[in-house]
Amino acid sequence: MRAGGCAVPGAMEGIRVLEFSEMIAAPLAGMLLGDLGADVIKVEPPGGESWRLMAQFAPGESRSFIALNRNKRGIALDLKTPEGQAVVHRLVPTVDVVIVNYRPDTAATLKIDYETLSPLNDRLIYADNTAVGRRGPSSHRPGYDLIVQAMSGLMVTGGRVENGIPIPLNPPVIDLATGITIAWAICAALFARERDGAGQQVETTLLATSLLRQGTGFLRGDFGPARVRPKVDGAARLVTPYYCTYRSSDGMVSIAALTPIMRRRFEEAVGVEHQLHGRRDVARDSPEAAVMSRQFLADVATTMAQRTTREWLAVFDRATVPAGPCQSVDQLADDPQVLANELVADLEHPVAGAISMVGPVVRMSGTPATARHASPTIGQHNDEILAQVGYSETEIDALRSSGVLYPSEAVDRGR
Repeated sequence: MRAGGCAVPGAMEGIRVLEFSEMIAAPLAGMLLGDLGADVIKVEPPGGESWRLMAQFAPGESRSFIALNRNKRGIALDLKTPEGQAVVHRLVPTVDVVIVNYRPDTAATLKIDYETLSPLNDRLIYADNTAVGRRGPSSHRPGYDLIVQAMSGLMVTGGRVENGIPIPLNPPVIDLATGITIAWAICAALFARERDGAGQQVETTLLATSLLRQGTGFLRGDFGPARVRPKVDGAARLVTPYYCTYRSSDGMVSIAALTPIMRRRFEEAVGVEHQLHGRRDVARDSPEAAVMSRQFLADVATTMAQRTTREWLAVFDRATVPAGPCQSVDQLADDPQVLANELVADLEHPVAGAISMVGPVVRMSGTPATARHASPTIGQHNDEILAQVGYSETEIDALRSSGVLYPSEAVDRGR
């Protein structure tokens, strides 16, 4: 999808979303809904949300913000004022969904909590995302991906250790997975509303998403305790020779031979046999077996280094061994596989100009997901949004002059 825009309505055409969010999880959720055709209005504080201000390349603009906020209209309000709160309360009856991604006490302070907004719209789907949930001894604490990786066990599960201290996984996997979870839960709640006509509150947490990602580790039963990963220093986890990455003569190739049949095919493809084959006298978890596995790994690595990545991929394709090139993300924008699946969107940003980014991640034959426009600048759609809920030009000017609406002067930035 090299060009944005589509004449065919998306699956969520006609759904309006009011998004109060910062950072990653909730902004990603709003963007995913926008890709599906929803009208997403992002409400930011004066000066913009914090992710805008992280490593700015221009005033109020950052790569991090642009990557997570396309297909949205922007309004910048001071929600600490009664006038700013009144704007929200006039907007809520016109929307289907509210997304909130603040620490537990913030929404009530700003009067955008479920108890305040739901009486204004009994069909409202209110999605509330917190770090660790609204109940329990830690519910009062703010939290980010790093904190939840630590407290949920994911950082230890990841197996990356340096000087005895676990290293966080990167990119922020919990935030990103939670954004998808929020969007999924909102779609489910909207589907339920079609049946009974009622809105509801939806709660998601970074903690729950992290535990879900560790399903087998969290699992308990009569089949014994979870397997404990060996502690490895040097920011690396112990690898199996059948599930790892090898250097080729011009790059790297990753192998995922998970079943016994695939492992035999892999050995035949590279022409190296594991010494454990046929050895019933050696326990698979013994030190002797570990020595044999390390030798197999070394022998395979020597063989893999003798041919190019392209040559090895052809070999593994013929042998039906799961394999792929190990690449850096900056190589993917022009990757034939990425382009063939239309995963690149080219858009025009009001400040950054022409940009290229990851496009919609789903394909729908009847109601296509589309990248229609880039992320908004701060308060880009203030006048447009307020006019839609009945504010006159005089009222909008008054909000602007009082500092409730930001910027303090009307700016025509286009769309």
